[in-house]
Amino acid sequence: MHTVLTTDHPAWQENTATGHLQRPLRTADGSWLATLTSDGLDLACVDGTEDTKPTLVTTDPTSLPDTVPAALLTGLRGLGPSVRVANPWLWDAITTAVLRQVVRADQARRLYRGWCAAHGTELPAPAPGNGSGPRPGSAADRAFRTAPTPETVLTLTDEQFAAVGTTFHRTALRAAAGAYLEHRARWEQLEAPALVAELVGVPRIGPWTAAAAAADFTGDFSVYPHADLAVRTWAARIAPDHPWPAADKPKKAEALFGAHWHRLAGNAPRHLHTLTLSTLTWGAHARTDQLGGTDPHHP
Repeated sequence: MHTVLTTDHPAWQENTATGHLQRPLRTADGSWLATLTSDGLDLACVDGTEDTKPTLVTTDPTSLPDTVPAALLTGLRGLGPSVRVANPWLWDAITTAVLRQVVRADQARRLYRGWCAAHGTELPAPAPGNGSGPRPGSAADRAFRTAPTPETVLTLTDEQFAAVGTTFHRTALRAAAGAYLEHRARWEQLEAPALVAELVGVPRIGPWTAAAAAADFTGDFSVYPHADLAVRTWAARIAPDHPWPAADKPKKAEALFGAHWHRLAGNAPRHLHTLTLSTLTWGAHARTDQLGGTDPHHP
């Protein structure tokens, strides 16, 4: 049985020394390296303890209701069940969502990786024999780094932000870092809707950013910003003949699409989660039976 892995998070990268997709992760107790091989998804603790293991979110589009257009159902069900690693570090989820503000997904991916490379924490090399394969050995395969800690962010100068292209995001990152250090113990215990409500109280964290971060951390995509460009793009590519809402003004088009998306899911949170995450997975995924996965054309 093959595995379909959601690869929407920008930390997923190919290790060209092994051909495997890998991603560094940070939990409350340690650092992990996730690796997709032909045998499936491997989670290896490379530092600290294994007390808090990253959570896997499994999504099966066969559970979607008939209110979803037939063409969309066919495309999603053809993909099959998928698995996504819920982001175990709320700070990284917030950071990722902030860096996605304004810019396109491919640019945000480069920005995130540059940000981590410049100021993040390097992962220790995995122990031999844990299934993760050798560490990258070429300049193109630099050591994996997690996102800069909130403490680090608060020490960075304007020039250091500018050097990695995050000048636009610096006020949001600084505000979020301070708020996270103050409220993280409580935030990490909240359900997704309540977490969204808390995050929008942080300066420069709007509803889109808050919802994207909460979905990434909790694994609950019923709160994801459903009119996001990625959702709209992939849905239209899967079912191009469906009469998707359109409007002269972008904001109005987004609102119309969001309402339409909710109706397709029958306004049921469980279906909204499945429909949204399955659609995002369709656009960004890798398969163990096609090692190397898809080459998603991010919107």
